[in-house]
Amino acid sequence: MTHTINVGARSLFVTVTAWAFIALGLIAAASAVVQSATTASLMPGLTVAGVVQPLPLVTGFLVGYLPWVVGMGLLMSLATTASAIGLLMRLDWARRVFIGMLVVAIVANLFGLWLQQEVVQSVVTSTLTSAPVPQRFLGVFGGFVTAARVMAVLMTLATCGALALIIRSLMTPSVRQEFA
Repeated sequence: MTHTINVGARSLFVTVTAWAFIALGLIAAASAVVQSATTASLMPGLTVAGVVQPLPLVTGFLVGYLPWVVGMGLLMSLATTASAIGLLMRLDWARRVFIGMLVVAIVANLFGLWLQQEVVQSVVTSTLTSAPVPQRFLGVFGGFVTAARVMAVLMTLATCGALALIIRSLMTPSVRQEFA
C-alpha cells in the first residue's frame, strides 16, 4: 500500500522560530566581530579609570582563550543563521542541523552557568580585596551578589527549557511533515 504524505499549510511556529533565530544569529555574529576587534585591548589587563588593573585568576585565564571563544561564537552564530534560513525554506537537513545547534546551545548554556559563577566569585573577591567596603554594607553587597547568582541560574535554566521546547516542537510529526 502506498504511503501518502499530505503536506498542509506552513506552520506559524516554524516561520516565527526561523525569523527569530535569523535575527539573533545576525546580532550574535555582529557582536562577535566587534568583540574580536576589541580582544587585543583586553590582553595586557583591564583598564579602569586609566589605570591598568591586574586580572583576577579566572578572568585572566579566560582572556587567554578569548580569541578562540569569540571565533567559536562567530562560527556558531553563522551556522545557526544558515540553518534558520534553511528552516524558513522548510529544508529537512536544516531542521536537523538546527536541532543540533540548539542542543549545542543548551550544553554551552549549562557550561556557561558554571563559568558565570566562577567569574562572579572572582570579581567579588577582587572587589572586596581592592576596595575598602564598610562593614555595614557587606550584608547588602552579599545580598545583591546572591540575588544576581540566583537570577543567573534561573534565567539559564529557563533558556535551556525554552530551547528544549523548541526542539520538541520541531520533532513533532506535524512539523516534520512540513519538511517532507
